[in-house]
Amino acid sequence: MRLRPEQHLRRQSDFRRAREEGRRLQCDAFTLWWWPSPDSTVSLRRVGVVASTAAVGDAVRRNRAKRRLREVFRRHQQLLPPGGDLLLVARRLLNRLPFATVEERFATLCSQLSAPSHA
Repeated sequence: MRLRPEQHLRRQSDFRRAREEGRRLQCDAFTLWWWPSPDSTVSLRRVGVVASTAAVGDAVRRNRAKRRLREVFRRHQQLLPPGGDLLLVARRLLNRLPFATVEERFATLCSQLSAPSHA
């Protein structure tokens, strides 16, 4: 099952808002930014994926990293709180880890989102 078009972050302003106002969680394979929607009636979760040349490598490695992160989101989006924007930023280690490990790390970070933040 593919992600629906409305599940993608498209505008630069959405990416910026997630980074500036969202909550950041990190692991060694990727960084997760979560910005909950202020509208409590919205249950849609949207995702944006970033893989830079400096962090991941050439185009082949960047595309693989982005495919893996989109697939993790697709399979485990129900672990996220309803309604919000998710930004996933790939790191170099992402492509070296088995996919099951990436899934475990995503689930761990999602469980931390449910916990209250320590501001």
